[in-house]
Amino acid sequence: MRLILASASPSRLRLLRAAGIEPEVIVSGVDEEVLTEAMPHAGPDEVARVLAQAKARDVAARHPGRLVLGADSVLDVDGRSLGKPGTAQVATTRWHEIRGRSAALITGHCLIHPGGEEVATARTVVHFAFPDDAEIAAYVATGEPLQVAGGFTLDGYGSAFVRRIEGDPANVIGLGIPLLRDMVRRAGLSWPDLWT
Repeated sequence: MRLILASASPSRLRLLRAAGIEPEVIVSGVDEEVLTEAMPHAGPDEVARVLAQAKARDVAARHPGRLVLGADSVLDVDGRSLGKPGTAQVATTRWHEIRGRSAALITGHCLIHPGGEEVATARTVVHFAFPDDAEIAAYVATGEPLQVAGGFTLDGYGSAFVRRIEGDPANVIGLGIPLLRDMVRRAGLSWPDLWT
């Protein structure tokens, strides 16, 4: 059974390919910002889970009977859900807030399969370095942090500003691969059957 990835994330696609899975990519029509604004009191775990479910369900509705994976990540800073900064100003402000601190990167996973739906979240604690103002400005100028959850990456320019992590590094990049394997098995499927 071929997996559908309901995400435009190149990092998620790279992770799946590295794990031996060549998914079909079908991007959902879910507006993350609108959905997040509709949940003003939701915690970061709930936000990540709801966004992942919405994406998976949107694509699964158009492709019934298929195996569909939706995912979304947020950075939990003091109980607030920080998604993609979107603008250089927001990214800069965010980096001034998180430098020298720790926060949890949470990725919601939703796997829709012929027998139902598996939903789970993965949490990885990220300990940030303390980049100076010039480094933050240079990093933001690369454009990399604008469209990624939390405004940083572990597999790009941003890696220099992460001191260490506690948990699954793949989760910070976009998908908890060990968690996904567990979800596939709970769905009654074999992980090796997804390999290409």
